[in-house]
Amino acid sequence: MNFKQFSRVVLTTLAGVAIFSIANIASAENTPHVKLATSAGDILLELYPDKAPKTVENFLQYVKDKHYNGTIFHRVIGNFMIQGGGFDARYVEKPTRAPVVHEGRQSVEKGLHNVVGTLAMARTSDPQSATAQFFINVKDNAFLDPVLIPPGDPVPRFEYQGRIYENTPRAQLVNASQLFGYTVFGKVIAGMDVIDKIKATPTGAGGPFPTDVPQTPIFINSATLVK
Repeated sequence: MNFKQFSRVVLTTLAGVAIFSIANIASAENTPHVKLATSAGDILLELYPDKAPKTVENFLQYVKDKHYNGTIFHRVIGNFMIQGGGFDARYVEKPTRAPVVHEGRQSVEKGLHNVVGTLAMARTSDPQSATAQFFINVKDNAFLDPVLIPPGDPVPRFEYQGRIYENTPRAQLVNASQLFGYTVFGKVIAGMDVIDKIKATPTGAGGPFPTDVPQTPIFINSATLVK
């Protein structure tokens, strides 16, 4: 099986996965802070424009536009992540702007990983489809991290999930959907007790979703830039 064939197999496996642990990330003095006032309590987020600038700009614009106000956490998986920012209480998806460019590899090169408490952009199976929805990792999800491509064209040696690929055209690796991962752009700096409360909430079917929807809706009452 060459890499292209393998890519199709893995892409099928990962399709539909969207999703986050407290990262060991040093806080900077001038990083933006956003408070999510939820029906379960307040969550304070710190964002990193020096590591994922367009992603942070995109998120802050939604905050300034009050897009997140009145949305719900519609996908809660207690051993994985909690996802929100896209649907109102009637499960109607709110309109968004065009997707933001994927900055995952840039972000991971600068030390941001999908670990407990980090904030990342949710998306479809298309890596370039992230708009407003986000997720917070509630466990270390290393498999969501973008994969860095070694130098060279062709790439002389590339190892992925236990397989080794030799002399692979660089573009084939750079553009492989399953290697993009999910862009981390912030972390929770206060309110992990609220995250724990949300992840423990009973879930089931809701609206158009067959599973993972909190049976008692958890609202984002407001998202506010506080710093």
